[in-house]
Amino acid sequence: MSTAVLTLRQFRYNNKAFWRNPAAAFFTFAFPIMFLVIFNALFGNAEFFVPGIAAFGIVSACYTNIAITVTVLREEGVLKRVRGTPLPPSSYLIGRVLHAIFLAYVLVAIIALFGAVFYDVDLPTSTLAPFILSIAVEAASFCALGLAMTSLIPNTDAAPAIVNALVIPTAFISDVWAPYANAPPWLQAIADFLPMKHAVDTMKCSFLPGECASAYQWFDLGIVVAWGVFGLAAAVLRFRWEPRR
Repeated sequence: MSTAVLTLRQFRYNNKAFWRNPAAAFFTFAFPIMFLVIFNALFGNAEFFVPGIAAFGIVSACYTNIAITVTVLREEGVLKRVRGTPLPPSSYLIGRVLHAIFLAYVLVAIIALFGAVFYDVDLPTSTLAPFILSIAVEAASFCALGLAMTSLIPNTDAAPAIVNALVIPTAFISDVWAPYANAPPWLQAIADFLPMKHAVDTMKCSFLPGECASAYQWFDLGIVVAWGVFGLAAAVLRFRWEPRR
């Protein structure tokens, strides 16, 4: 059986396992919607929050999900046992990455539809191609960063704390919860260096084409891709299949 077929089977298995855990599925999709409702109730301006929270949802579905889940599987010995089976290790990891990318698309669709139905936010029908491209590039890049992050997480208990300690503060300075323009220059410089701000920019320009000169933000996509390549290289060099304890 080919590696591609085995990878697709692993993707299907991960998808079935995810939906058979209703609590995990519910909170994966409920948290971004909850943030959208709360921040819009406090500050209004749903057109600002919908694309930003959509980008944050991609980060959550890919980077956060991969980093925490793979670390747990490593520390529980699952990854070590996988290497002892006929399934190619690459098929196992790629199947997980494909599932995370699939979740990112579903999550962005839910957020966009929720914004359209309840806040009258226009859907990006005229810029669908750059919108879909932005999701794909961001999802793949943040999955690579998530795999790289597992090498820095020492154990299962530390995984959520370490991952969220990086994601949540970055979101606050990356035009997700508050306008980037309101941040002091030194925080803007940090945001400009990190990938989330560029992911938010690409999402906003493809979601709200009137806000930008072009729906394709090649510079921002290039920065996200560069971070993804860095994450992939770090994962190849540092990824561990055996528990660290």
